[in-house]
Amino acid sequence: METYWLRTGNKLTFAKLAEMSGVAEATLNSISSRLTQPNVATVEKICRALDYPLHDILEMIDDPPEPEPSPKKTKKKKKTTKTKKTKTPKKKK
Repeated sequence: METYWLRTGNKLTFAKLAEMSGVAEATLNSISSRLTQPNVATVEKICRALDYPLHDILEMIDDPPEPEPSPKKTKKKKKTTKTKKTKTPKKKK
């Protein structure tokens, strides 16, 4: 927002940016306080509203390294319990 002000001489509020971009003001507040990370579509809307090139905002980074596999735990054998057979009552004749 400061860059926009320096470039245009106009102060910009979240309310005005929300109106210009179509992005909810609450979303803009969350993004600025780093509570959420915007998706590319949201960043694109903001860039279009500000007439700012998207490629100046985004940066490609390498994928983070894969985590080391955790040591395998040995599986304990489950105890099997035998079920008792129940006698069925005999029918009376």
